[in-house]
Formats: sequence, structure tokens, C-alpha cells
Amino acid sequence: MALDAVCLRAVLEELRPQLLDLRIDKVQQPSRDQVILLLRGNKRLLLNAGAGSPRIHLTELLRDNPAEPPMFCMLLRKHLVGGRVESLTQPGMERAAELALRVTDEFGRESRRYLILEAIGRRSNLILLDGERRIIDCLRRVDSEMSPERQVLPGLFYELPPTHEKRPFTEGTEEDFRAALAAARPERQADAFLLDTYFGLSPLVARELVFQAAGDSGKRVYELTPEAASGLWQAVMDLRRRVEEGDYQPICLCREGKAAEFSYLPIRQYGELMENREMESFSALMDTFYESREREERTRQRGQDLIRSVTSARDRCRRKLNQQRQEFARCQDRDRLRISGEIITANLYRMERGQSKLVAENYYDPEGGEITIPLDPLLTPQQNAAKYYKRYTKARTAERYLTEQMAIAERDEAYLESVLEELRQAETEQDFLDIREELRENGFLKRSGKEKNVLKRATKPREFRTSGGWRVLVGRNNRQNDQLTTKTADYRDLWLHTRKIHGSHVILCSGGQEVPEEDLRQAARLAAYFSQARDSANVPVDCAAVRYVKKPAGARPGMVTYTNARTVYVTPEEAEVKALFTERRGKNGGGVRDRSPQ
Repeated sequence: MALDAVCLRAVLEELRPQLLDLRIDKVQQPSRDQVILLLRGNKRLLLNAGAGSPRIHLTELLRDNPAEPPMFCMLLRKHLVGGRVESLTQPGMERAAELALRVTDEFGRESRRYLILEAIGRRSNLILLDGERRIIDCLRRVDSEMSPERQVLPGLFYELPPTHEKRPFTEGTEEDFRAALAAARPERQADAFLLDTYFGLSPLVARELVFQAAGDSGKRVYELTPEAASGLWQAVMDLRRRVEEGDYQPICLCREGKAAEFSYLPIRQYGELMENREMESFSALMDTFYESREREERTRQRGQDLIRSVTSARDRCRRKLNQQRQEFARCQDRDRLRISGEIITANLYRMERGQSKLVAENYYDPEGGEITIPLDPLLTPQQNAAKYYKRYTKARTAERYLTEQMAIAERDEAYLESVLEELRQAETEQDFLDIREELRENGFLKRSGKEKNVLKRATKPREFRTSGGWRVLVGRNNRQNDQLTTKTADYRDLWLHTRKIHGSHVILCSGGQEVPEEDLRQAARLAAYFSQARDSANVPVDCAAVRYVKKPAGARPGMVTYTNARTVYVTPEEAEVKALFTERRGKNGGGVRDRSPQ
């Protein structure tokens, strides 16, 4: 569901008492469409003008910022840092949020700035106005060629988007509703009729109103009985009452445990296919709903070229390996070539030049049968025998060479699969930079002399705490997996990894102490979550002491062997992973000790 006007109103009513009179300490722009205002009291206000996810809410998610802030971010810092939130409003039933700020200009005079989020799909925008409501700048400039009706350019006075010919659903009488219903095309979907007649409704809510009235969200206008038509008007009136009374519920619709839709009222049209899960706030709802989508979008945008390069390299490796296996299978028939050469040699006395075949007794056959050997009539019998011996020697040499090459190709294929899994789990810009550098070091990407010098920041492994207080470290990429397992971990710590499944190395910092079973299983669930088996159940996870984990000489990053392992079967859960994550608890895990409990 898109953020419709009513849901936006619900979010703003929730935010207003939390934001008023707070000071803006910092401004960040982690991506092209996102701006975060860091407010006094450690509040982070996200304004997203992305075409697929426009919204405004407080966020708990930490986002990585670019090394160099964009120009729009610098402009916002100049005008907004130090200002205080004066009001947060929504003009009418428009999908727009206006943040009025009391600021002090460079001359020490108090003035106002307005930051307006227009959450209107592909035309979403974030616009900064001065005290006279003149546009200072915006994320997306709109000139007359792009929109003859309304331009959004620096220096122009700000105007709201063009008004709709439709009326807001909060206005109008029952007579108006029935007249519009009578004039609608009979074959028109009833929910589409609502969207054609009123604005302020989303398609999801329009279908829900039809479902409440007729018991089926797919009804057409001609299928509405008089009772259903009255019920539809009553459903509209009930929604109008909700808006007037501010009766909103942050509802996350989950399918198989995953967020699929969100709303400000319970949704019943899906029956048992969707679970209505009420969240503690609209901000928490938005964070939950968009978290995985943002991660996928970051991967698509930042890692698209890497994914394409790695996928292409893996596919080449697979094709090469397939050809090698076919050649290897042909080499297994080499004994037939040797036998043919020996039989020809044994029968030279009765062969003549120009023969196309030799039929002779196969003295290698226990039953003493005959064998037919094709010959080249242009060669002498001795030359035919030498030809078979040469083919045999070539096949024997090829088998030895192919065995080595197939091992290398299998190793490279497994490594590239692990890199693809890293890219799927990458969260920050630095994660992608680290993976890119790893691929260069291993010869899968070429270095370009024209590349910019990008600021590189050392990344740390993901850190978690089990319910018993045990520290757990999870590698972000193959190089970090190597560092974590072979350098960082104590030889007495526990090493965990999904069995025969690509994933991150996980270190449970036990220092040789006995770890309670539940804490061990929590660490195992982290290993399963940060692997290709994230969405699976009963995932096998091997656990061994670090001293039994070895890195073979010449192995690719992240590749190890291990012994003395115990296997546990677990089912990863995203909610548990978030609960165990320590980055939100402070620099040192909210006061929990760095090592295991004593």
C-alpha cells in the first residue's frame, strides 16, 4: 500500500507532539531520495521522497552516509541546522507534509524555513522554502517542459499540486454518493468507482470498504444490491468518523510472517491469508515494512554492477566446469584405446596397408570374444597402432590436468556463490567497497586507473548478544570472515557455520567456558540467518572450537576446513536477530561485558 492521505495524517498526528520545539542538530542524506533530520533528544526524522516509498516518520534504523554529502544536503545544513520545529501540518487531504522551522539567519535575525514533503508517487519531491514561501531549492526540479501546469524551480513561489476534480471522501452527502453511483458505468469495479469519485483513499482501503459492504472486494457496480450500496455509504461514513476522531491503528499485514501491506485500520478482505499485526507506532510500522525493501533497493542500486559481474563470472565458471566434466568423462574410455593399440601390435603379422578395420580376438575379454577396431586405411598397421597409443597417452594426461582444473573451477564457483550471498546481505556503502576490493585482489575484477579515490572506513563485524549475555560476532564478507576466524577469535571460542551452505562465519566468544544450550542455539540461528538458508527451516549448523578450524594453503577468502564439529538444526527468525543486535544498545552493548560471563 502507498502512503495515502489518511495514513499520512495519522503519522503526522503521532509525530506532532514528539517533534514540536525540538532543535535540529544535524542533517544527513544517506541516499538520493532520503533526508534525515537529527533532532535534540536523539530523534531521527526520516523524509523519503522516493517514487516507490515516499513517507515521513521517526526511524531507529541506522543508515550509512556517503563520504561526500550531496549538494542538497549541504543546502539543508546551511538553512536548517540550529532551527527549531514550529509546526507539522498537512494541507487539506493532500499527500503532503509541511514542516515549519524557526531559524536564525546569517545576520542573527529570526526567520522561518519550510520543508515540504510531497508524497505523490513518481512526482514525490522534497522542497525547501524561505520565509516568504519562495522555493530555495528542491530534490527534483520541474520545468515547463516537464509540467506545463506547475513548475518547481528555485525563486518561484510555492504552490500546492493541482487540485483534484474529485472531492475528498470527508465531504459530500449520501445524495451525492447515490447520484455518482447511479451515473457510474455498471461494469466498473466498485472499488474503482470509489477511487474515481473521491480522493484521499488508497486502492487497499477502497477494496476494504467494498468488502465491508458486500462481503467481496471484487464486486462490480451492477452487482451492488440496494443493501450493499447503503452498506458502502455507511463504510465511507465510518471511515470519515475515524478521521474526524483520530481513531487510527498502525496495522502491518503479514503473509507467512513477512510484512506485505500496511494500513491505519484492520484489513479483513484477505481472510486467513494475511495476519493483522498491530504495531506500537506508525514509525515502528514504517521501519518494519520498509527495512527489507530498502536493503534490497540498496543492493540493486549500489551492487547492481557487482552482482552482474559476479553472476557473469560464476556462469562462465559453470560452463567451463561442465565442459571439463564432459571431457573428463570421455577420458575414462582411454583403456579401450590402449587395448586397441596392443591388439593391433599383436596382429601386425596378418595385417595389410589399406585395411579399414581389424577383427581380432580380444584377449582382454574373459569370455574370449572378438573385437572390431576401426583403422585409417591411409596409414600402415604400425602407424595405426601408434595413433591409438598416442590418443591413450593424451587422454591419460588430460585426465590428470582436468582433475586439477575441475578442482580449481569448483573452488571458484563456490567462492563466487559466497560473494553473491555477501552482496545480498550487504547493508552499507563500505560493505560494497570491501567486496569490490576483495574481487580485485582475487582477480575477478580489473583495476581501473580512472577510478576515484573513495574514502575507505574500516568496517567491523556485526555484533550480537545472546539472552545470556554471550558476545557473538558475524562476518560481513569473506575477507572479514578470514580475519574473524583466523586472527580475531580466541582458539577456545566457538566457530559456527551452516553445513554445506554459503554463509557468514560466526564466532561465539566463549573463551573455553561451557555455553548454555539456548545461547548456543541463538548463535546457530544467527549463522543460519546470515546464510543462503535465511528463509528455510531446520537449517544444519556446524559448531566447532576455533582451534579445529583451518584455512588450507592457497584457498580463496572465507574457505576453511574443520573437524570435531557438532551439528544443530535451527530455524532462523528475523525478530530474534533484531532483538540480539547490539548496535542500538550503545557503544559497548548497553553495559554488557565484552567477554563471556564469568
